[in-house]
This record gives sequence, structure tokens and C-alpha cells, in this order.
Amino acid sequence: MLKENFNELLTFLMVAREKSFTKAAAKLGVSQSSLSHSIKALEARLNMRLLTRTTRSVAPTEIGERLIACLEPRLADLEQELASVIQLNGIAAGNIRLSAGEHAARSVLWPKLKPFLLAYPQINVELEVDNGFVNIVDGRFDAGIRLGESIHKDMVAVRIGPDMRMAVVGAPGYLAVNGVPETPHDLQHHRCINMRLPTAGGLYHWEFEKEGKPLRVRVEGQLTFNLLSERMDAVLSGFGLACVPEDMVQNEIKSGALVQVLAAWCPAFPGYYLYYPSRKQHPPAFALMIEALRYTE
Repeated sequence: MLKENFNELLTFLMVAREKSFTKAAAKLGVSQSSLSHSIKALEARLNMRLLTRTTRSVAPTEIGERLIACLEPRLADLEQELASVIQLNGIAAGNIRLSAGEHAARSVLWPKLKPFLLAYPQINVELEVDNGFVNIVDGRFDAGIRLGESIHKDMVAVRIGPDMRMAVVGAPGYLAVNGVPETPHDLQHHRCINMRLPTAGGLYHWEFEKEGKPLRVRVEGQLTFNLLSERMDAVLSGFGLACVPEDMVQNEIKSGALVQVLAAWCPAFPGYYLYYPSRKQHPPAFALMIEALRYTE
């Protein structure tokens, strides 16, 4: 009886999380009809409806929400204890879900994850690259990576990268024709490659600072992208000026493929942090990953 109920409860949680019988069935590796039968059996045994089903969506009922709130922390504790038992056996194992932006994943996270995962082959990491401000709790992520200045105060933050600088760059051919801007105000006379902010949907205002005084400038141009890789290609192709992380264009600046301008207006600022909800005790795999990512000067 307990085993049957436990399996059905896990099935219910998966459907509720995915909000879809099709997606849940695919993740569990069972047929959709089998999944539906399990949920109906659980609802019949409990004599209550746990899910509201329509042709387009699946959502937990009020009773279903209460059951989820009861189950999830207990399952998290169970997973943590199982991970601890495995750790005592000398093998670090477990699953970790991370959310990071494109630049953070490429410049800081992935270079550190590679040797970590090679050292611990039984630790599995799922990395979702998203340039928006992801709610890691709602998204069921174990942790996220974000600039230190934008992390909420109720999160634990661990520094994983050095200070950063932004760089305004342009191709030599573009600057030869259009001139070199001396101050950020001169950008209104230039074609600039815009960035669309994923969360608010607006355009990124380029941020500068000199002698402690911040300045935000709205720029205009022919092109707008939401990804860094496209902006890099566009600036190298001579479509205008771009404001990008300095580490991404160091080689191009050294080779002369790009020219950096307004450097005096682009001071360093705190870089990337790993952040996660406060917990008294972490699963061993997660604790090991924190130490592997931690930045040391």
C-alpha cells in the first residue's frame, strides 16, 4: 500500500510540476495512459480531485496545492539524506539544476564546471541558459548565476568570478568613416547595436561612470539583438558600436579587429555570483560544487 501510494505521489508531483501529462510521461518514461491511470487511482484512493484538467492545461486543485506543499520539503530532505549516505560510501553523486545568462555561462561557469564534472562523474548538472532574471525558486533551480548588484537580499551569494568591465568597441573601418566618440553623449551621432532586455522587454541603456557620477545613455542604430553572440558578429562586421563585456573582446582589441573607445567612462564593477535560497545544510554534491566555483583572488 505504501509503495503504491509513494509511486503515485511521485507521479502526481511530476505532472503538477510539468503542468502536462505528455511532458511528465516523457520524463518518467511511461505511457500517457499509464500516467493518467495512476493519477485517477490516487484520486480515487484519497477520494478527492488533485488536478484540474482541460484540453490545454493541467493545474493542481487547492487540495492538490496543499499536498504539493506537504510533499516537496519531505522529498527534498529525503534526497539530501540519500546523497549524504552515498557520500559516506566515498562517492559524490546527485543532480544539480542551474540557471545562468549567456555571458556568465560562457565566461565563468562552464570553464569551472568542466574540471569539476570530470572529477565527479556521478554528479549530474542541468544548465539552462537564459538572459532573463529567472526566479530560481519558481523554476525549481538549485542555484542561479547573476551579477552581484542584482541579487535579492534574501539569497545566499557566493562570488565565483573577478570584477568586470564593459567595453564600447567598433571596427576600425566604421570609426574611420564615423569618427571616435569622446564622451558618451557623442553616441547620439553614432549607429549603435542595441540589446533587448529579456525581462522588461525594453532596450538596454548603456551605463557609464566617471569620477563617481553615473550616466545612462539611450542609443539608436539599425540592429537590435537579445544575444551577445549576434552583437559580437555585428560589431565585427562594421554595423556600428557595441557595448559588451570587456573579456569577450580582449583578443579582438589586441589583434586590431576592434578598437575600444570611451574606456575612461567604463570602470570595473563586481562580477558574477552563485546565489541560492538559504539552507542550513546542503547535499554533498551541491556543497562540493560551491567550493569548485568559489572565486579566489
